[in-house]
Amino acid sequence: MVHRVAVIGAGPSGLSSVKACLDEGMLPTCFESSDDLGGLWRFKEVSEPNRASIYRSLTINTSKEMICFSDFPIPADYPNYMHHSKILRYLKMYAEHFHLLQHVRFQTSVKTIRERPDFSRSGQWEVVTEGGGGQEEKHVFDAVICCSGHYTYPNLPLKDFPGIETFAGRYLHSWDYKGPEDMCGKRVVVIGIGNSGSDIAVESSRVAQQVYMSTRRGAWVIRQVSDNGLPVDMKYNTRFVHILFQLLPTNVMNWLGEKKVNAMYDHTMYALKPKHRLFSQIPVINDDLPFRMLSGSVILKPNVKEIRGSSVLFDDGSTVEDVDAIVFATGYNYAFPYMPSSAVYRSGHRVGLYKHVFPPDLEHPTLAVVGFIHALGAIMPQAEIQARWVARVFKGHKKLPSNQVMMKAVDKDTKDMENSYVVSKLAPLHVDFVSYMDEVAGEVGARPSLLWLFFTDYQLFKRILWGPVTAYQYRLVGPGKWAGARGAIFTQFDRMFKPLKTRELEVEKASVSSRLMKLSLIAVAGAVGIYYVHVRHPAAMTTLLSKLRPQTA
Repeated sequence: MVHRVAVIGAGPSGLSSVKACLDEGMLPTCFESSDDLGGLWRFKEVSEPNRASIYRSLTINTSKEMICFSDFPIPADYPNYMHHSKILRYLKMYAEHFHLLQHVRFQTSVKTIRERPDFSRSGQWEVVTEGGGGQEEKHVFDAVICCSGHYTYPNLPLKDFPGIETFAGRYLHSWDYKGPEDMCGKRVVVIGIGNSGSDIAVESSRVAQQVYMSTRRGAWVIRQVSDNGLPVDMKYNTRFVHILFQLLPTNVMNWLGEKKVNAMYDHTMYALKPKHRLFSQIPVINDDLPFRMLSGSVILKPNVKEIRGSSVLFDDGSTVEDVDAIVFATGYNYAFPYMPSSAVYRSGHRVGLYKHVFPPDLEHPTLAVVGFIHALGAIMPQAEIQARWVARVFKGHKKLPSNQVMMKAVDKDTKDMENSYVVSKLAPLHVDFVSYMDEVAGEVGARPSLLWLFFTDYQLFKRILWGPVTAYQYRLVGPGKWAGARGAIFTQFDRMFKPLKTRELEVEKASVSSRLMKLSLIAVAGAVGIYYVHVRHPAAMTTLLSKLRPQTA
């Protein structure tokens, strides 16, 4: 029976794992190498080795209602797209509210985890940690949850850029970028068109002499501000849209989505259009990039072919001279250096995990990875539902299939991802947000039933079908049910609108004349319809009136 659990990392995944263990009556100990919680969202002026890093101005591209934990809504007065400092504050509020801090050991890094000699019988792990003073300590835990994330090890492929050693200016990875100050008045080349590369190109272009952005295959770019000013994820990340994906061919959904995206700005005209379809890869989310391109402050270029001193040559034969800085927004490698090789099952480009959580070939299911997932949606709800499942498995309430079944499932997932998405060594994971959340919630016993709600709570059914798939939906039923979940769903748009209501507006009341005008228009439209039917089908009105007359004996 699992009782003592080691949790590695005190970011969102680690905190939700600590809470899930406590909810199931276990005793977690969370090891955090820094002096504070927050993981990725803990900004540092200087990037620290083996830790995630963010830039000073970073604002999240997922709205607050979609990013929050399922039983702790983000304060209503927080902006919908939050600066990293507010996300960190929210995480601290979460930790304080659920009394998680007493279970975190700061300035303690995990060096190794390995199976104990009696692992076949006990399933226990030996965890070696190192404190701030360099002293090592050995611990024994019944289970381990790894929450160290996958934005820790920058990928800097200098060998793919011949001549980089001759570059006279400064080059850096986006992991080291903190702000545009060093770009003032300079000519900058940003390599990579992901979310980080786009943000850095846009921000640098406000102070740089000129910014060039190099991309190998282009990208689909969507806006955070959608129809009627709503956050795009609250508008389109709904169960109804998800059902359409299940019913309609993928090509049809791609066509509809691309048509919508191109209506905002034609990707062919902007030279952004990629080779892949819209839903084959997570799109870039950036409202400012098209305008910066339209104003000429960001110029899109193809792949870099060669670097010669201060000149950068591109695949199309063009050259940019007098380049002062190159920013490599080339993604991240991922690794679990503390994990034993016996726990790492390889499947294609990726570390194979059953449902992206459990190593499939261990004798006992006492090791799990939480937060190692990639979808068009926030990591917090995904990590939280994973943690809840892990805690249920550790506690013995849920059983995993056999090793053979799990390995087959992992390999099938790998093939499915390769067939459905653009995957690579750097981006080996891609899941559909709603499908994955529902799948893991089904393992927990917390997946909402639309059919049941249709007959028992129609008002809630409508909000779950048509509204955004917020994490509150996974607290309506099952283990961990939260009494406030229904209310949170009914008020989620109120919290979205709250920070926008910064001044009172007079609500225009409909005047008598406008009401009369509307009634007149309705009457005219009705008369036109009757006249049209009478002219085209003279007998129709007579037949209808005869059916309406009361029948006499």
